[in-house]
Amino acid sequence: MPETADGRDDVVIIHTDGGCRPNPGPGGWGAVLRQRHHVRELCGGEPGATSNNRMELTAPIMALEALTRPVVVHMFTDSTYVRNGITKWVLGWERNGWMTAAKQPVKNVDLWQRLQAACARHQVTWFWVKGHSGVADNELADELATRGLREALGAPAIPT
Repeated sequence: MPETADGRDDVVIIHTDGGCRPNPGPGGWGAVLRQRHHVRELCGGEPGATSNNRMELTAPIMALEALTRPVVVHMFTDSTYVRNGITKWVLGWERNGWMTAAKQPVKNVDLWQRLQAACARHQVTWFWVKGHSGVADNELADELATRGLREALGAPAIPT
């Protein structure tokens, strides 16, 4: 388990996923939070039209907002859009009045701003993981996103 700078194993490891079926369409998101031997699973969804990118953004927002105190976070996502957006693009977008380099409005600006605020409370390091590659908590986050979608649509849960 990774340790904080002072040697404590207080790092919260979070895996997130989100998606829609179809895209755009109803969507779901999921997150797995681990700290030492504690595990928390979160999921949710939108029954109306949303997008894969909105659900991919919602998952880390909800995970970070669920944390009750500032902590060191290792955030894993299979979305290059989310990882690149928060680590490379967001400061430029903000500096440019939430416009892209092509002078177009940034899509999902409401979620980017919410993610920035959620990250500001914590010390977050972002990692990209290939989706559907056998990483257990990424696979679980995907299952939770599917559950969130099903629950949003009022469909019965699939027994695990």
